[in-house]
Amino acid sequence: MATGAVPASFMGLKSREHDLGFAKSLGFVRVSGLQRVKFRRTKVSVIRNSNPGSETVELQPASEGSPLLVPRQKYCESVNKTVRRKTRTVMVGNVTMGSEHPIRIQTMTTTDTKDVAATVEQVMKIADQGADIVRITVQGKKEADACFEIKNSLVQKNYNIPLVADIHFAPVVALRVAECFDKIRVNPGNFADRRAQFEKLEYTEDDYQKELEHIEQVFTPLVEKCKKYGRAMRIGTNHGSLSDRIMSYYGDSPRGMVESAFEFARICRKLDFHNFVFSMKASNPVVMVQAYRLLVAEMYVQGWDYPLHLGVTEAGEGEDGRMKSAIGIGTLLQDGLGDTIRVSLTEPPEEEIDPCRRLANLGMRAAALQQGVAPFEEKNRRYFDFQRRTGQLPVQKEGEEVDYRGVLHRDGSVFMSISLDQLKTPELLYKSLAAKLVVGMPFKDLATVDSVLLRELPPVDDVDARLALKRLVDISLGVITPLSEQLTKPLPNAMVLVTLKELATGAYKLLPEGTRLAVSVRGDEPYEELEILKSIDATMLLHDLPYTEDKIGRVQAARRLFEYLSDNALDFPVIHHIQFPKDIHRDDLVIGAGTNAGALLVDGLGDGILLEAPDQDFDFLRNTSFNLLQGCRMRNTKTEYVSCPSCGRTLFDLQEISAEIREKTSHLPGVSIAIMGCIVNGPGEMADADFGYVGGAPGKIDLYVGKTVVKRGIAMEHATDALIQLIKDHGRWVEPPAEE
Repeated sequence: MATGAVPASFMGLKSREHDLGFAKSLGFVRVSGLQRVKFRRTKVSVIRNSNPGSETVELQPASEGSPLLVPRQKYCESVNKTVRRKTRTVMVGNVTMGSEHPIRIQTMTTTDTKDVAATVEQVMKIADQGADIVRITVQGKKEADACFEIKNSLVQKNYNIPLVADIHFAPVVALRVAECFDKIRVNPGNFADRRAQFEKLEYTEDDYQKELEHIEQVFTPLVEKCKKYGRAMRIGTNHGSLSDRIMSYYGDSPRGMVESAFEFARICRKLDFHNFVFSMKASNPVVMVQAYRLLVAEMYVQGWDYPLHLGVTEAGEGEDGRMKSAIGIGTLLQDGLGDTIRVSLTEPPEEEIDPCRRLANLGMRAAALQQGVAPFEEKNRRYFDFQRRTGQLPVQKEGEEVDYRGVLHRDGSVFMSISLDQLKTPELLYKSLAAKLVVGMPFKDLATVDSVLLRELPPVDDVDARLALKRLVDISLGVITPLSEQLTKPLPNAMVLVTLKELATGAYKLLPEGTRLAVSVRGDEPYEELEILKSIDATMLLHDLPYTEDKIGRVQAARRLFEYLSDNALDFPVIHHIQFPKDIHRDDLVIGAGTNAGALLVDGLGDGILLEAPDQDFDFLRNTSFNLLQGCRMRNTKTEYVSCPSCGRTLFDLQEISAEIREKTSHLPGVSIAIMGCIVNGPGEMADADFGYVGGAPGKIDLYVGKTVVKRGIAMEHATDALIQLIKDHGRWVEPPAEE
């Protein structure tokens, strides 16, 4: 008898046979007696979807040899090109949202909602920057009353931008503000459930059903009111604020996030209310991407077509915040998912609009051009959970004079392109590669670049430049140079960059035997051209699709390449090589790298990054590369921050405090610190954090270890020092490195 498991919230599924059994287990339904049928020349296990006209759900092992079967159900319109997922139109005030409309951009005010004048002023500033929608926190009756004044004042000033009320723990407040605002955001984790205590609760089926009935009783009046007034709604799940009930039943997981939202959506549908959107936010881009994909996959099964609001919550500030947002949001946009987006930055809200617009434009352009590659069958990518495809790291070969094992890093490699000019000042070059210097000699450190690309070698008689390169090679830092350069000005122990054409012509055979090869590939070549990869011993591949390509999608071309490698049992490491044009804006570079490489790295596809931009600062490119790897949960080289963007609930100057904490703690790789303006999502959104700094009351800070509060009511002026002491008490502190 075939056995397996499918996600527990696939409610509308039944077997064509009568002996199909279900039992809850860890958020999955165990299935026995699955029917084996022929499907496209292969036998698969299937269960029949009870929704009329829906397709059969094909099941597959979660990983090779796994007894766990998961639906091979699509989560997007196409994996080989960007096609926007078809959704219904939702009206938010006078703004249309859905697949037939532009991707809408939005942000959230940071003023005290009761301060009507300041809030109105900030909304107008946001609207003037080009936002389509603005959200305002509404935590109590006084704030709800202020919302009527805010709305009226804006209308009098000819500002009709739709307003969204952000609601937590306050059904009564939601009912009040629904009379004046255009959209209500409810958090399923705390709208009807109590604040999470992170307790493991035991439920019988009857107990659980009673909880669902309670939710329906509390939520129904708001749904009815939204119907009456023509309001929209966002059912906005946060990874950090799932209820104890959901976490006990489904785990603190993307599965729990989806089911939490579906409980509320089913009530809306039961009441024939459909003017709503979903969101699945998390501060970890990998979790965020998985949750949205799972949500959409289940909507396909159910036949639902509700739009998506995309965002990485608590992303942080500066390049960090933009990178995390690009990884999460950009990944989904590449697959045609997303109808409205917010880039959550610990910066003034109007500062969010420009990067948000850049991301939206990138997604809409990809969809308009339907960027991609010729159709290919995808069998190996794990898009519902993260499992990295690890390329074979270099091993030392007999007779080699230098150690090549350090040219790639097991957690993800950073490559940089260097020039002949940089070789003229070796010590500055070593520092820019983040190497340690001891008496002028370089040594590798935690965040030292792993390999460099040198497109032009120094002349054979340039002793100083060649000595500088030898010192890099001697510390196992790889030096890669094109075939033509190595043939005319050979550099001992350099790795050689070759194209598929150079492999096909045999030109590379002119190199000394045993020369290490790095092969540049586009990913969209005819399979016949890729066949030569089976017959060579390459140290790595560089996936390099020209930035000027309009119709070819970099993400889809790379997916096709990885499928080819998997199908042919080729385990070459793959470096994502992106060459940006001159004069590219910094935000476009960060967003482009996060989207085009991050979309692959969050699926475990790739072993490193090489970013080139002719007129960009070298340190900026290096830092961006390391930020990308850390944002994709690969290589951790600095302190990780979970930093909320501030709102009307924030109890201190979040931007100022965040900068102060970063200045004093940014040298602690492997340590994660959450900086939260208030307690609403505080403990839960710190799911990934080791230590938390949370506003507990005006002028007072609570400190957390994980999700547990350990100190309360610390005066603001002493709180940063208390946080540092807490890190020391737990043995995680190291002193900052002395300036050389």
